Amino acid sequence: MEKKNIDWSNLGFGYVETEKRYVSNFKDGAWDNGALIDDPMITMSECAGVLQYAQTIFEGLKAYTTEDGHIVTFRPDLNAERMEASAKRLEMPVFPKERFVEAISQVVAANEAYVPPYGSGATLYIRPYMFGMNPVIGVKPATEYQFRAFCTPVGPYFKGGVKPLTIRVSDFDRAAPNGTGHIKAGLNYAMSLHAIVSAHAEGYDENMYLDPGTRTKVEETGGANFLFVTKDGKVVTPKSDSILPSITRRSLLYVAKEYLGLEVEEREVYLSELGDMAECGLCGTAAVISPVGKIVDHGKEICLPAGMTEMGPTTKKLYDTLTGIQMGRIEAPKGWIHVIK
Repeated sequence: MEKKNIDWSNLGFGYVETEKRYVSNFKDGAWDNGALIDDPMITMSECAGVLQYAQTIFEGLKAYTTEDGHIVTFRPDLNAERMEASAKRLEMPVFPKERFVEAISQVVAANEAYVPPYGSGATLYIRPYMFGMNPVIGVKPATEYQFRAFCTPVGPYFKGGVKPLTIRVSDFDRAAPNGTGHIKAGLNYAMSLHAIVSAHAEGYDENMYLDPGTRTKVEETGGANFLFVTKDGKVVTPKSDSILPSITRRSLLYVAKEYLGLEVEEREVYLSELGDMAECGLCGTAAVISPVGKIVDHGKEICLPAGMTEMGPTTKKLYDTLTGIQMGRIEAPKGWIHVIK
């Protein structure tokens, strides 16, 4: 298929409307067959559950053109499993895992002309989401839902090269103990908006949220997990019941151990020990790893030895290896790459 006339190398990380999106409706206790549609607009009641009580969940993943010309996605089965966990926590019906993966395949294949070519630095971002549709005025779950998935071509997260971030220790809590921090619910992100806007206003790139119980342990940012490298080369990620289980983080830990032979550890990470870390990164779908150069704790600066000018050496190896797997330059573990075309 002929590609769209898009300046792939100058794409930003934003929304570009594509031609098809997948839609399936849940009514009377069952999902319908679902279909690809042209219309990007959604019509619903003014009293819809999503509008009144924020009953909505979502996922994010990418499709790539690999070195040998295939169009693939990366571990979509894990996105399906995470969305299932999110749905159960918000009393929403589960969209079956097999149908989720098939919906992603359909929407990518239908928008093949928008999948950026290999080597362009751009990818096709896919956003599956689900929300309560029917009128709900009392505080209770909706009874009708819609699952949708659209895609949009996006440019590299680091335009103009990787620049390590400066982040602050936030006074806000990202999630409550025993709350919804471990699922991908829209309400979690709404709660983080004021914190990120105020961080930007003060000259910081992101927030570091601490555990809400003791405020002594590192949790995550508003939209990414933390990954640290100790001075003796161990890869460490924070462990907490209120951290979103990042698919990128889990993949990086596997890569660190099985591909790079590094020692890995998932444990509680205390704010007091950050000065002993050699490298820090924020990991997620958009950028894979965003390096952190400086953490500011209420005026106290914690500078990572990797510096403020480039990605640390271990972080760079992790980034290059995982992106190499995603793009087909390095052999992937079984089941990681889902081929669409």
